[in-house]
Amino acid sequence: MRLRRALMALVVVLGGLVAGNGGAAAATPYCGITWGSTAKTGGTLSTAPLVEVRTGQHDCWDRVVFEFTGPADGWSVEYGETFTEGQGLSLSPYTAGGALLRVSLRAPAYDENHAATVPYRTGEHAATVLGYQTLRDVVFGGSFEGYTTFAVGVRAQLPFRVFVLSGPGTHSRIVLDVVHQWQA
Repeated sequence: MRLRRALMALVVVLGGLVAGNGGAAAATPYCGITWGSTAKTGGTLSTAPLVEVRTGQHDCWDRVVFEFTGPADGWSVEYGETFTEGQGLSLSPYTAGGALLRVSLRAPAYDENHAATVPYRTGEHAATVLGYQTLRDVVFGGSFEGYTTFAVGVRAQLPFRVFVLSGPGTHSRIVLDVVHQWQA
């Protein structure tokens, strides 16, 4: 009889625990972020040349900003090996990090006279990320037939987002944010 009461008490206690938290503790998103790490793409081809690449650090993510002299909104970003434009050489030997984001911008890094509009060469580091929590490298992969490529080395395959901002003035910016961690 005592064994039966003990088992019933155990069932009641366990039932209350399961009902109290839905059976498992729900994970809280890191900083409320629910972006994901799958491939993302948007926009169309533009003739506005790329003129600057810069980075920034935020509380919850690291950021890469690509600035153009006019309206540009075309991009494709995904994890995987990244190759130079025109030659198809692997950029992974030139990048640091545990994962590699392939960034393809649908805009050139040269003007209408085919003069370069950015100061780096293929395979060169395009931005400084020393001391960043997530970013490890931003390497220029070249520009060919209106497309410009970057290899962005990150600490691990983490969620990211990409969006477009207008301005300043007639300029536009394509922004890549990569979170510091998956969940809190």
